[in-house]
Amino acid sequence: MLTKEVCENYILILKDELIEALGCTEPIAIAYAAAKAKAVLGKQPKRMEIGCSGNIVKNVKGVVVPNTGGLIGIDAAAIAGVVGGDADRELQVLESVKEEDYDEIRRLLKEDYCSVYHLQGVENLYIEAKVYSDEESAEVSIKDSHTNIIKIVKNGETLFQKEEDAKEDEVAVPGDTSLLNIKDIIEFADTVNLDEVRDLLSNQIKRNTAIAEEGLKNDYGVSVGKTLLKYYGDDVKTRAKAKAAAGSDARMSGCSLPVVINSGSGNQGITVTLPVVEYARELKVSEEKLMRALIISNLVSIHQKSLIGKLSAYCGAVSAATGSAAAITYLHGGKYEDISRTIINTTANVSGIVCDGAKPSCAAKIASAVDAAILGHQLSMDGKVFKNGEGIVKDGVEATIKSIGRLGRKGMEGTDLEIIDIMLDKEA
Repeated sequence: MLTKEVCENYILILKDELIEALGCTEPIAIAYAAAKAKAVLGKQPKRMEIGCSGNIVKNVKGVVVPNTGGLIGIDAAAIAGVVGGDADRELQVLESVKEEDYDEIRRLLKEDYCSVYHLQGVENLYIEAKVYSDEESAEVSIKDSHTNIIKIVKNGETLFQKEEDAKEDEVAVPGDTSLLNIKDIIEFADTVNLDEVRDLLSNQIKRNTAIAEEGLKNDYGVSVGKTLLKYYGDDVKTRAKAKAAAGSDARMSGCSLPVVINSGSGNQGITVTLPVVEYARELKVSEEKLMRALIISNLVSIHQKSLIGKLSAYCGAVSAATGSAAAITYLHGGKYEDISRTIINTTANVSGIVCDGAKPSCAAKIASAVDAAILGHQLSMDGKVFKNGEGIVKDGVEATIKSIGRLGRKGMEGTDLEIIDIMLDKEA
Protein backbone atom coordinates (compact mmCIF):
# COMPACT_ATOMS: atom_id res chain seq x y z
CA MET A 1 0.00 0.00 0.00
CA LEU A 2 1.51 3.30 -1.09
CA THR A 3 1.83 6.00 1.52
CA LYS A 4 0.25 9.39 1.01
CA GLU A 5 3.73 10.91 0.87
CA VAL A 6 4.84 8.62 -1.99
CA CYS A 7 1.67 9.37 -3.97
CA GLU A 8 2.13 13.10 -3.51
CA ASN A 9 5.76 12.73 -4.54
CA TYR A 10 4.82 10.93 -7.77
CA ILE A 11 2.23 13.58 -8.61
CA LEU A 12 4.85 16.30 -8.10
CA ILE A 13 7.28 14.44 -10.36
CA LEU A 14 4.68 14.40 -13.14
CA LYS A 15 3.90 18.09 -12.63
CA ASP A 16 7.60 18.96 -12.69
CA GLU A 17 8.33 16.92 -15.81
CA LEU A 18 5.27 17.17 -18.06
CA ILE A 19 5.62 20.78 -19.17
CA GLU A 20 5.25 22.43 -22.55
CA ALA A 21 8.27 23.41 -24.64
CA LEU A 22 8.54 25.03 -28.05
CA GLY A 23 11.39 23.50 -30.03
CA CYS A 24 14.29 21.28 -29.00
CA THR A 25 14.94 21.97 -25.32
CA GLU A 26 18.70 22.62 -25.62
CA PRO A 27 18.52 25.60 -28.05
CA ILE A 28 15.47 26.78 -26.14
CA ALA A 29 17.46 26.70 -22.89
CA ILE A 30 20.11 28.86 -24.59
CA ALA A 31 17.43 31.29 -25.79
CA TYR A 32 15.99 31.35 -22.26
CA ALA A 33 19.37 32.12 -20.68
CA ALA A 34 20.01 34.89 -23.21
CA ALA A 35 16.55 36.42 -22.77
CA LYS A 36 16.92 36.31 -18.99
CA ALA A 37 20.34 37.97 -19.18
CA LYS A 38 18.86 40.74 -21.32
CA ALA A 39 16.04 41.20 -18.78
CA VAL A 40 18.60 41.49 -15.97
CA LEU A 41 20.61 44.02 -18.01
CA GLY A 42 17.42 46.02 -18.56
CA LYS A 43 18.18 47.06 -22.13
CA GLN A 44 19.10 45.69 -25.53
CA PRO A 45 22.70 44.44 -25.30
CA LYS A 46 25.32 45.54 -27.84
CA ARG A 47 27.04 42.16 -27.83
CA MET A 48 26.81 38.80 -26.13
CA GLU A 49 28.77 35.67 -25.29
CA ILE A 50 27.40 32.16 -24.84
CA GLY A 51 29.32 29.34 -23.15
CA CYS A 52 27.99 25.78 -23.39
CA SER A 53 28.92 22.33 -22.16
CA GLY A 54 29.74 19.73 -24.78
CA ASN A 55 26.34 18.06 -24.54
CA ILE A 56 24.58 21.37 -25.17
CA VAL A 57 26.81 21.94 -28.21
CA LYS A 58 25.96 18.41 -29.39
CA ASN A 59 22.21 18.93 -29.09
CA VAL A 60 22.10 22.35 -30.76
CA LYS A 61 24.47 21.84 -33.69
CA GLY A 62 22.04 20.13 -36.06
CA VAL A 63 18.54 21.19 -35.02
CA VAL A 64 16.41 24.04 -36.37
CA VAL A 65 15.55 26.77 -33.85
CA PRO A 66 11.79 27.48 -34.03
CA ASN A 67 10.50 30.95 -34.93
CA THR A 68 13.76 31.94 -36.64
CA GLY A 69 12.90 31.21 -40.25
CA GLY A 70 14.89 27.97 -40.34
CA LEU A 71 18.12 28.98 -38.59
CA ILE A 72 20.42 26.48 -36.87
CA GLY A 73 23.00 26.97 -34.14
CA ILE A 74 23.85 28.24 -30.68
CA ASP A 75 24.24 31.84 -31.83
CA ALA A 76 20.90 31.76 -33.66
CA ALA A 77 19.12 30.50 -30.53
CA ALA A 78 20.79 33.10 -28.29
CA ILE A 79 20.14 36.01 -30.64
CA ALA A 80 16.51 34.98 -31.09
CA GLY A 81 16.16 35.00 -27.30
CA VAL A 82 17.60 38.50 -27.06
CA VAL A 83 15.74 39.96 -30.05
CA GLY A 84 12.23 38.70 -29.34
CA GLY A 85 12.26 36.22 -26.49
CA ASP A 86 10.20 36.44 -23.31
CA ALA A 87 12.13 34.93 -20.40
CA ASP A 88 8.98 34.74 -18.27
CA ARG A 89 7.74 31.96 -20.59
CA GLU A 90 10.77 29.76 -19.86
CA LEU A 91 10.75 26.80 -22.33
CA GLN A 92 8.26 28.69 -24.50
CA VAL A 93 10.59 31.70 -24.56
CA LEU A 94 10.53 31.95 -28.37
CA GLU A 95 6.73 31.94 -28.68
CA SER A 96 6.91 35.74 -28.63
CA VAL A 97 9.36 36.01 -31.57
CA LYS A 98 7.57 37.48 -34.57
CA GLU A 99 8.24 36.97 -38.26
CA GLU A 100 9.29 40.61 -38.51
CA ASP A 101 12.15 39.78 -36.08
CA TYR A 102 13.74 37.32 -38.52
CA ASP A 103 15.66 39.97 -40.47
CA GLU A 104 17.13 41.44 -37.29
CA ILE A 105 18.21 37.99 -36.08
CA ARG A 106 19.94 37.32 -39.42
CA ARG A 107 21.57 40.76 -39.43
CA LEU A 108 23.08 40.21 -35.99
CA LEU A 109 24.28 36.76 -37.00
CA LYS A 110 26.22 38.26 -39.92
CA GLU A 111 27.77 40.91 -37.66
CA ASP A 112 29.21 38.34 -35.23
CA TYR A 113 27.09 39.88 -32.49
CA CYS A 114 27.28 36.66 -30.49
CA SER A 115 30.50 34.78 -29.70
CA VAL A 116 30.26 31.14 -28.63
CA TYR A 117 32.72 29.09 -26.60
CA HIS A 118 32.87 25.48 -25.41
CA LEU A 119 32.92 25.05 -21.62
CA GLN A 120 34.92 22.09 -20.35
CA GLY A 121 34.99 20.51 -16.90
CA VAL A 122 31.34 21.43 -16.17
CA GLU A 123 28.14 19.42 -15.82
CA ASN A 124 26.71 17.85 -18.99
CA LEU A 125 23.93 20.44 -18.99
CA TYR A 126 25.52 23.83 -18.45
CA ILE A 127 24.98 27.21 -20.13
CA GLU A 128 26.24 30.69 -19.34
CA ALA A 129 24.93 33.76 -21.16
CA LYS A 130 26.75 37.08 -20.87
CA VAL A 131 25.40 40.32 -22.35
CA TYR A 132 27.07 43.73 -22.58
CA SER A 133 26.02 47.32 -23.22
CA ASP A 134 28.77 49.95 -22.90
CA GLU A 135 29.99 49.69 -19.27
CA GLU A 136 27.09 47.51 -18.12
CA SER A 137 26.87 43.72 -18.18
CA ALA A 138 24.72 40.82 -17.01
CA GLU A 139 25.32 37.10 -16.74
CA VAL A 140 22.98 34.12 -16.26
CA SER A 141 24.11 30.53 -15.65
CA ILE A 142 21.97 27.38 -16.04
CA LYS A 143 22.91 23.93 -14.74
CA ASP A 144 21.48 20.37 -14.59
CA SER A 145 18.03 21.16 -16.01
CA HIS A 146 16.94 23.45 -18.81
CA THR A 147 15.45 26.24 -16.69
CA ASN A 148 17.48 25.79 -13.50
CA ILE A 149 19.18 29.17 -13.12
CA ILE A 150 21.99 28.83 -10.57
CA LYS A 151 23.54 32.31 -10.82
CA ILE A 152 22.60 35.85 -11.88
CA VAL A 153 25.22 38.61 -12.00
CA LYS A 154 24.80 42.30 -12.94
CA ASN A 155 27.72 44.67 -13.35
CA GLY A 156 29.96 42.26 -11.44
CA GLU A 157 27.59 41.96 -8.47
CA THR A 158 26.01 38.57 -7.76
CA LEU A 159 22.26 39.10 -7.45
CA PHE A 160 21.36 35.43 -7.05
CA GLN A 161 23.25 32.21 -6.45
CA LYS A 162 21.62 28.86 -5.80
CA GLU A 163 23.14 26.71 -3.10
CA GLU A 164 24.70 23.40 -4.06
CA ASP A 165 22.32 20.46 -4.23
CA ALA A 166 21.49 18.67 -1.00
CA LYS A 167 23.72 15.75 -0.11
CA GLU A 168 22.56 12.30 -1.19
CA ASP A 169 22.19 11.07 2.36
CA GLU A 170 19.72 13.77 3.31
CA VAL A 171 16.01 13.00 3.56
CA ALA A 172 14.30 12.82 0.16
CA VAL A 173 12.07 15.73 -0.69
CA PRO A 174 8.80 15.72 -2.64
CA GLY A 175 9.45 15.33 -6.35
CA ASP A 176 12.53 13.20 -5.69
CA THR A 177 12.93 10.67 -8.51
CA SER A 178 15.06 8.39 -6.32
CA LEU A 179 11.78 7.13 -4.80
CA LEU A 180 10.62 5.70 -8.14
CA ASN A 181 10.42 1.93 -8.63
CA ILE A 182 8.39 -0.24 -10.99
CA LYS A 183 6.16 -1.86 -8.34
CA ASP A 184 5.14 1.47 -6.86
CA ILE A 185 4.71 3.08 -10.29
CA ILE A 186 2.17 0.40 -11.26
CA GLU A 187 0.31 0.67 -7.95
CA PHE A 188 0.27 4.45 -8.24
CA ALA A 189 -1.09 4.24 -11.79
CA ASP A 190 -3.80 1.83 -10.66
CA THR A 191 -4.94 3.84 -7.64
CA VAL A 192 -4.24 7.56 -8.10
CA ASN A 193 -7.21 9.90 -8.36
CA LEU A 194 -6.95 10.84 -12.04
CA ASP A 195 -8.30 14.32 -11.35
CA GLU A 196 -4.86 15.06 -9.86
CA VAL A 197 -3.12 14.54 -13.23
CA ARG A 198 -5.90 14.53 -15.86
CA ASP A 199 -5.14 17.99 -17.22
CA LEU A 200 -1.44 17.20 -17.51
CA LEU A 201 -2.03 13.98 -19.42
CA SER A 202 -4.80 15.39 -21.60
CA ASN A 203 -2.50 18.22 -22.63
CA GLN A 204 0.29 15.74 -23.33
CA ILE A 205 -2.00 13.78 -25.66
CA LYS A 206 -3.30 16.93 -27.36
CA ARG A 207 0.03 18.66 -27.95
CA ASN A 208 2.04 15.62 -28.95
CA THR A 209 -0.69 14.28 -31.24
CA ALA A 210 -0.92 17.65 -32.99
CA ILE A 211 2.79 17.76 -33.85
CA ALA A 212 2.69 14.14 -35.04
CA GLU A 213 -0.19 14.94 -37.38
CA GLU A 214 1.75 17.95 -38.66
CA GLY A 215 4.74 15.70 -39.29
CA LEU A 216 2.60 13.27 -41.29
CA LYS A 217 0.90 16.03 -43.26
CA ASN A 218 3.99 17.93 -44.40
CA ASP A 219 7.60 17.13 -45.31
CA TYR A 220 10.02 17.65 -42.41
CA GLY A 221 13.55 16.26 -42.26
CA VAL A 222 13.59 13.05 -44.28
CA SER A 223 9.96 12.21 -43.36
CA VAL A 224 10.63 9.05 -41.37
CA GLY A 225 7.02 8.85 -40.13
CA LYS A 226 5.50 9.21 -43.59
CA THR A 227 7.97 6.71 -45.02
CA LEU A 228 7.03 4.08 -42.44
CA LEU A 229 3.35 4.35 -43.35
CA LYS A 230 4.16 4.31 -47.07
CA TYR A 231 6.22 1.12 -47.05
CA TYR A 232 5.22 -0.82 -43.92
CA GLY A 233 1.42 -0.62 -43.99
CA ASP A 234 -1.07 0.81 -41.53
CA ASP A 235 -1.32 -1.67 -38.66
CA VAL A 236 -1.04 -0.55 -35.05
CA LYS A 237 2.65 -1.48 -34.77
CA THR A 238 3.52 0.69 -37.75
CA ARG A 239 1.30 3.56 -36.64
CA ALA A 240 2.88 3.51 -33.18
CA LYS A 241 6.32 3.93 -34.75
CA ALA A 242 5.22 6.35 -37.48
CA LYS A 243 3.33 8.75 -35.22
CA ALA A 244 6.24 9.05 -32.79
CA ALA A 245 8.75 9.44 -35.62
CA ALA A 246 6.59 12.04 -37.38
CA GLY A 247 6.40 14.16 -34.24
CA SER A 248 10.19 14.16 -34.12
CA ASP A 249 10.43 14.83 -37.88
CA ALA A 250 8.49 18.05 -37.38
CA ARG A 251 10.09 19.08 -34.10
CA MET A 252 13.70 18.61 -35.19
CA SER A 253 13.07 20.66 -38.33
CA GLY A 254 11.74 23.76 -36.59
CA CYS A 255 7.98 23.20 -36.42
CA SER A 256 6.52 25.93 -34.22
CA LEU A 257 4.05 23.67 -32.39
CA PRO A 258 4.80 23.03 -28.70
CA VAL A 259 5.17 19.56 -27.18
CA VAL A 260 4.84 18.21 -23.66
CA ILE A 261 8.25 16.95 -22.65
CA ASN A 262 9.52 14.09 -20.51
CA SER A 263 12.90 14.09 -18.72
CA GLY A 264 13.66 17.48 -20.24
CA SER A 265 13.19 16.26 -23.81
CA GLY A 266 10.46 16.82 -26.37
CA ASN A 267 11.47 13.75 -28.37
CA GLN A 268 11.15 11.67 -25.22
CA GLY A 269 7.80 13.30 -24.46
CA ILE A 270 6.57 12.36 -27.93
CA THR A 271 7.88 8.80 -27.59
CA VAL A 272 6.28 8.09 -24.20
CA THR A 273 2.94 9.36 -25.52
CA LEU A 274 2.08 8.46 -29.10
CA PRO A 275 2.70 4.69 -29.22
CA VAL A 276 0.55 4.34 -26.08
CA VAL A 277 -2.23 6.43 -27.62
CA GLU A 278 -2.18 4.33 -30.79
CA TYR A 279 -2.42 1.04 -28.88
CA ALA A 280 -5.17 2.43 -26.65
CA ARG A 281 -7.21 3.34 -29.74
CA GLU A 282 -6.56 -0.05 -31.34
CA LEU A 283 -7.65 -1.88 -28.18
CA LYS A 284 -10.60 0.50 -27.67
CA VAL A 285 -9.82 0.95 -23.99
CA SER A 286 -11.44 3.63 -21.84
CA GLU A 287 -10.00 7.10 -21.43
CA GLU A 288 -9.27 6.19 -17.80
CA LYS A 289 -7.22 3.14 -18.87
CA LEU A 290 -5.25 5.28 -21.34
CA MET A 291 -4.52 7.87 -18.65
CA ARG A 292 -3.29 5.22 -16.24
CA ALA A 293 -1.12 3.68 -18.97
CA LEU A 294 0.41 7.09 -19.70
CA ILE A 295 1.28 7.46 -16.03
CA ILE A 296 3.27 4.23 -16.31
CA SER A 297 4.91 5.29 -19.57
CA ASN A 298 5.98 8.66 -18.19
CA LEU A 299 7.21 7.44 -14.81
CA VAL A 300 9.06 4.38 -16.15
CA SER A 301 10.93 6.66 -18.54
CA ILE A 302 11.68 9.22 -15.82
CA HIS A 303 12.84 6.40 -13.50
CA GLN A 304 15.43 5.27 -16.05
CA LYS A 305 16.55 8.76 -17.06
CA SER A 306 16.99 9.88 -13.46
CA LEU A 307 19.78 7.29 -13.20
CA ILE A 308 21.27 8.03 -16.63
CA GLY A 309 21.14 11.83 -16.45
CA LYS A 310 19.29 14.29 -18.66
CA LEU A 311 22.11 14.55 -21.23
CA SER A 312 24.26 11.53 -22.04
CA ALA A 313 25.60 9.48 -24.94
CA TYR A 314 22.74 7.07 -24.17
CA CYS A 315 19.88 7.78 -26.58
CA GLY A 316 16.87 9.01 -24.62
CA ALA A 317 14.52 7.50 -27.22
CA VAL A 318 15.39 4.10 -25.74
CA SER A 319 14.32 4.94 -22.19
CA ALA A 320 11.20 6.69 -23.52
CA ALA A 321 10.27 3.76 -25.77
CA THR A 322 10.82 1.42 -22.82
CA GLY A 323 8.26 3.48 -20.92
CA SER A 324 5.86 3.12 -23.84
CA ALA A 325 6.49 -0.64 -23.94
CA ALA A 326 5.61 -0.95 -20.25
CA ALA A 327 2.39 1.00 -20.86
CA ILE A 328 1.47 -1.10 -23.90
CA THR A 329 1.84 -4.24 -21.80
CA TYR A 330 -0.35 -2.61 -19.14
CA LEU A 331 -3.00 -1.85 -21.78
CA HIS A 332 -3.02 -5.56 -22.66
CA GLY A 333 -3.76 -6.45 -19.03
CA GLY A 334 -0.16 -7.06 -18.01
CA LYS A 335 0.78 -6.98 -14.34
CA TYR A 336 4.06 -6.34 -12.54
CA GLU A 337 5.87 -9.45 -13.81
CA ASP A 338 4.74 -8.88 -17.40
CA ILE A 339 5.74 -5.21 -17.32
CA SER A 340 9.09 -6.05 -15.73
CA ARG A 341 9.85 -8.57 -18.49
CA THR A 342 8.92 -5.99 -21.11
CA ILE A 343 11.32 -3.42 -19.66
CA ILE A 344 14.16 -5.95 -19.46
CA ASN A 345 13.55 -7.21 -23.01
CA THR A 346 13.53 -3.72 -24.50
CA THR A 347 16.62 -2.43 -22.72
CA ALA A 348 18.53 -5.66 -23.50
CA ASN A 349 17.91 -5.00 -27.19
CA VAL A 350 18.62 -1.35 -28.01
CA SER A 351 20.58 0.15 -25.12
CA GLY A 352 23.55 0.59 -27.48
CA ILE A 353 21.95 3.38 -29.51
CA VAL A 354 24.05 6.49 -28.98
CA CYS A 355 22.95 10.11 -28.79
CA ASP A 356 24.88 12.19 -31.31
CA GLY A 357 22.81 15.31 -30.82
CA ALA A 358 19.36 16.56 -31.67
CA LYS A 359 18.71 16.49 -35.42
CA PRO A 360 16.35 14.95 -38.02
CA SER A 361 17.79 11.42 -37.64
CA CYS A 362 16.37 11.31 -34.10
CA ALA A 363 13.09 10.36 -35.77
CA ALA A 364 14.68 7.18 -37.14
CA LYS A 365 16.14 6.29 -33.75
CA ILE A 366 12.71 6.76 -32.19
CA ALA A 367 11.20 4.40 -34.78
CA SER A 368 13.88 1.78 -34.06
CA ALA A 369 13.43 2.13 -30.29
CA VAL A 370 9.63 1.80 -30.51
CA ASP A 371 10.03 -1.24 -32.77
CA ALA A 372 12.24 -2.84 -30.10
CA ALA A 373 9.72 -1.82 -27.45
CA ILE A 374 6.91 -3.63 -29.26
CA LEU A 375 9.06 -6.74 -29.64
CA GLY A 376 9.92 -6.55 -25.93
CA HIS A 377 6.22 -6.40 -25.13
CA GLN A 378 5.35 -9.32 -27.42
CA LEU A 379 8.09 -11.50 -25.95
CA SER A 380 6.88 -10.69 -22.46
CA MET A 381 3.28 -11.56 -23.22
CA ASP A 382 4.56 -14.97 -24.28
CA GLY A 383 6.31 -15.27 -20.92
CA LYS A 384 9.79 -14.81 -22.39
CA VAL A 385 12.56 -12.66 -20.95
CA PHE A 386 16.32 -12.26 -21.29
CA LYS A 387 18.06 -13.72 -18.27
CA ASN A 388 20.35 -12.47 -15.53
CA GLY A 389 23.96 -12.45 -16.71
CA GLU A 390 23.12 -12.01 -20.39
CA GLY A 391 25.18 -8.88 -21.03
CA ILE A 392 23.98 -5.99 -18.90
CA VAL A 393 20.76 -7.76 -17.87
CA LYS A 394 20.67 -8.34 -14.12
CA ASP A 395 18.48 -10.29 -11.72
CA GLY A 396 15.18 -8.40 -11.81
CA VAL A 397 13.92 -5.21 -13.34
CA GLU A 398 15.29 -2.74 -10.78
CA ALA A 399 18.79 -4.22 -10.96
CA THR A 400 18.62 -4.07 -14.77
CA ILE A 401 17.48 -0.45 -14.71
CA LYS A 402 20.35 0.31 -12.34
CA SER A 403 22.85 -1.29 -14.71
CA ILE A 404 21.42 0.76 -17.61
CA GLY A 405 21.84 3.88 -15.48
CA ARG A 406 25.48 2.97 -14.86
CA LEU A 407 26.03 2.34 -18.57
CA GLY A 408 24.46 5.66 -19.60
CA ARG A 409 25.99 7.84 -16.91
CA LYS A 410 29.41 6.31 -16.31
CA GLY A 411 30.13 3.82 -19.08
CA MET A 412 29.39 6.21 -21.92
CA GLU A 413 31.41 9.16 -20.61
CA GLY A 414 34.25 8.45 -23.04
CA THR A 415 31.82 7.80 -25.88
CA ASP A 416 30.15 11.12 -25.19
CA LEU A 417 33.43 13.03 -25.35
CA GLU A 418 34.42 11.27 -28.57
CA ILE A 419 31.05 12.07 -30.18
CA ILE A 420 31.43 15.74 -29.25
CA ASP A 421 34.99 15.83 -30.66
CA ILE A 422 33.80 14.23 -33.90
CA MET A 423 30.95 16.75 -34.20
CA LEU A 424 33.38 19.62 -33.54
CA ASP A 425 35.77 18.19 -36.20
CA LYS A 426 38.59 17.68 -33.71
CA GLU A 427 41.35 15.34 -34.84
CA ALA A 428 41.65 11.99 -33.06
